[in-house]
Amino acid sequence: MTEPPVLLDVSRLIWRAWMGLLPTGIDRACIAYVRHYRGRALAVVQRGGITRVLNTALSERLFDILTDPPANIRWRLMGLAVRGLMPGSGAGQGALRGALYFNVGHTGLDRAGHARWVRRSGIRAVYYVHDLIPITHPQFARAGVPERHAMRMCSVLRLGAAVIANSADSVQALGAFARDEALPMPPTLIAPLGVEAHASAPAHIPQDSPIFVMLGTIEGRKNHALILRVWRRLIARLGEQTPRLVIIGQRGWQADDIFRQLDEDATLRPYVRELGRCDDAELQRWLGSARALLFPSFVEGQGLPLIEALTAGVPVIASDLAVFRETAGEIPDYLDPQDDAAWEAAVTDYAGQHGDARTRQLERMRDFSPPSWEAHFRMVERWLERLA
Repeated sequence: MTEPPVLLDVSRLIWRAWMGLLPTGIDRACIAYVRHYRGRALAVVQRGGITRVLNTALSERLFDILTDPPANIRWRLMGLAVRGLMPGSGAGQGALRGALYFNVGHTGLDRAGHARWVRRSGIRAVYYVHDLIPITHPQFARAGVPERHAMRMCSVLRLGAAVIANSADSVQALGAFARDEALPMPPTLIAPLGVEAHASAPAHIPQDSPIFVMLGTIEGRKNHALILRVWRRLIARLGEQTPRLVIIGQRGWQADDIFRQLDEDATLRPYVRELGRCDDAELQRWLGSARALLFPSFVEGQGLPLIEALTAGVPVIASDLAVFRETAGEIPDYLDPQDDAAWEAAVTDYAGQHGDARTRQLERMRDFSPPSWEAHFRMVERWLERLA
């Protein structure tokens, strides 16, 4: 009997590539699953409430486009879309029964068509849960997103043969949500996302002053507001000796005041730089030049920038969140995300060439072992084999 293929939902990767958006942490996770499973996988695409599973040849072409995006990616996607509508372009429905279906990007889970397809096809749905932040902290979400995310998590609980999550913090949040909704919890595995170890970075960014980096989408929960307040205090106190702040990330939501300051504030401009589009090589150069990564978020699902910084040998000053301690133990320096004075003092210490706090963290970092994708998939596959 032929073993059913692995089914990979790539809908999120397609629409984000079509929009020309840079990859987020979730996108990188989706790409990692494509790279790992593509040799035995078929691509699943959701569009307008309809789910289509592409045949092997079209799946391979689509995986190539998504993992190594060409300059003409829109034309390539359009060409595949046309071929995907032709007779014989889809996988036979009967061959899918019992197949493992991975949805790593939360895609389509708030739509009735997804549930109908899962039940009709007989596949075994495995969902990756990145966070429940729109539900647990709706004040940081765009209008309508908490309700949509609740629908997604209800689908995870109702349809999931198994759930993989990035942290114990996310599992606890999902469990609390399941109790509130009187829904059962599927078998659940905690498998943190891996990080890619980059080759040795090119020469550091030339600098006359110490550099600090913030990394991630500019949105309310990331707490850029605190860091900009800290920089104002530093400018008032140090003048031209103020360290430089580099904010790397695309603009998001609930941060209009931050955008206004970055666009219009002449006081900040000489000392604060925003990089909305930054490729991996440039990101590594900035990160490798930094005295520390600043990570003052109010809430996170896993906090990949923290892991990426420690993997690159860069110290981290972070909010005192349980998920950060779960991820990085006692290595970073943890601060209250609302204590401006504590963050100012930490930045001042780290800016010095012989800052005691930074020196101590560098010592703690020697034993840090980052989560790898190899370990992630080894854990996932062994667990799924036991479940089967």
